[in-house]
Amino acid sequence: MLKLFRYMQPYRNAVLMVLLFTFLQCLAELYLPTLMADIVDIGILTGDIPYIWRVGGFMLLVAALGMLCSIAASYLAAKAASGYGQILRGRVFTHVGNFTLHEFDKLGTASLITRTTNDITQIQQVTIMMLRMMVIAPLMCVGGIIMAVSRDTGLTSVLLIVLPVLALAIFLIAKKGIPLFKAIQVKIDTLSRVVRENLTGMRVIRSFNRMSHEKVRFNDANEDLTATSIKVNKIMGAMMPIMMLVMNFATVAIVWFGGHRINAGHMMVGDLMAFLQYAMMIMFSLIMLSVMFVMIPRAQASAVRIQEVLSLVPEIKDTDKEPAATGQKGVVEFEDVTFYYPGAEEPALSNISFRTGPGEITAIIGGTGSGKSTLISLIPRFYDITSGRLLVDGVDVRDLKQEQLRSRIGLVPQKALLFTGTIADNIRYGKEDASMEEIQHAAEVAQAADFISKMEGGYEAVISQGGSNVSGGQKQRLSIARALVRKPEIYLFDDSFSALDFKTDAKLRAALREETGDAAVLIVAQRVSTVMDADRIIVLDEGRVAGIGTHAELMENSRVYREIVASQLSEEEIA
Repeated sequence: MLKLFRYMQPYRNAVLMVLLFTFLQCLAELYLPTLMADIVDIGILTGDIPYIWRVGGFMLLVAALGMLCSIAASYLAAKAASGYGQILRGRVFTHVGNFTLHEFDKLGTASLITRTTNDITQIQQVTIMMLRMMVIAPLMCVGGIIMAVSRDTGLTSVLLIVLPVLALAIFLIAKKGIPLFKAIQVKIDTLSRVVRENLTGMRVIRSFNRMSHEKVRFNDANEDLTATSIKVNKIMGAMMPIMMLVMNFATVAIVWFGGHRINAGHMMVGDLMAFLQYAMMIMFSLIMLSVMFVMIPRAQASAVRIQEVLSLVPEIKDTDKEPAATGQKGVVEFEDVTFYYPGAEEPALSNISFRTGPGEITAIIGGTGSGKSTLISLIPRFYDITSGRLLVDGVDVRDLKQEQLRSRIGLVPQKALLFTGTIADNIRYGKEDASMEEIQHAAEVAQAADFISKMEGGYEAVISQGGSNVSGGQKQRLSIARALVRKPEIYLFDDSFSALDFKTDAKLRAALREETGDAAVLIVAQRVSTVMDADRIIVLDEGRVAGIGTHAELMENSRVYREIVASQLSEEEIA
């Protein structure tokens, strides 16, 4: 947790002021029982009314100053901790944005969401408590002991018995509670994952009538978290009664022995009252520390999870050197590229070599699991190749900054993803400063203008979360428009026409050929009709190139391609 405190650097002045105001608050609270004792021993016993008014007024002033210091310290502590949480969330969000897909798979989306929200909130709340309690409790404890001893040394023997008992009770409770707090964070992760899978997969769950199975999964995760939470709350719930019992016994003992000392003339009534208040301060400070000792390990568990994210170095890093300009635009070249997924024994792609340039349409086809989407993912450097060279505009992608590389690419992913906002906002996601004319033109090329015009609000129609209020084909066309508005050098279509009917598919491909005439286009497709007119077709089979050429050439030379064509087209269509 201490490692994360470096992010509180911008609020160091606020933290110092919290320490100052807390110290002044402690001085005020420690001084009040002494003033009260003076009023009783000097003012009341002697009947000195002016002295009572004078010291009483001074007590009100000290109490008011203590209150103002407490308010100021609380405000600054909350401000510093909230700002710290904001910085921490920003750091985690930015760092996660640099992760490769492998790091996302390693940590898990549900866990990353929990760490960015719940875990940082835990750290933020404990930081507020630390800035207040971790400072005020030791000061009150030490100061209370000093002031109590100054009032009467004989009665401190009661404290010597009570305080170790209190400390032992706190230790035993904390020892049982701390491991459970750590376990709770892991169980929250599990529950978040189950809920997320349930909500995102609702259509599949309902279509297969698996609601009862999912309910069991949720109940198991929920009951596991609940049982642990109840267990830890039972342990923590026992703390306060035990503390109050010890404090009440201490109060009775102090009053009992103090009464005997007053009768014997060894102390005065005001001193007993002050001693009793100091004893309460000491014990309450121990209770505050006990709460902190329980909360800090929970925050520590969260801090470890946050530090795990921040210390995870992305496998893909930007280069420091500036690549030399080659004068090429829209050229993609694979030179004997082989790629293994992390931890895999067999390569996903083996010895891939081809070149495509501006004005060329290169289609990639193959069976399920042949490596089509993997090949496309290597171009924007979602993964780094294992061996060989992958060149974009004549430069190895590892020698380009990721932002430079991806600014040249317009990607339409296999799973069309839309963001909450208007249709115009979603298309403008490809180009932040796109004009309305550019947005409309991109939608027309993507064959999306017709259905957009029928929606209420047109381009200002709101897309709900995940694009749930539009069909799969409409999602794909909006995703294609988002790539088109960017006008990149390289277009990557990863099976982006699968939800379109044959008529829309044909019209879209014809419009794309005109629109992308000066760019390289790579299309991953399952349908032969989508790739037949491509300038170059690459046939993949188990991660290897099984043939490269036009449709006619592959029909003569590639057995794998002929099998794919035969499985989709009739003999008349093939002829």
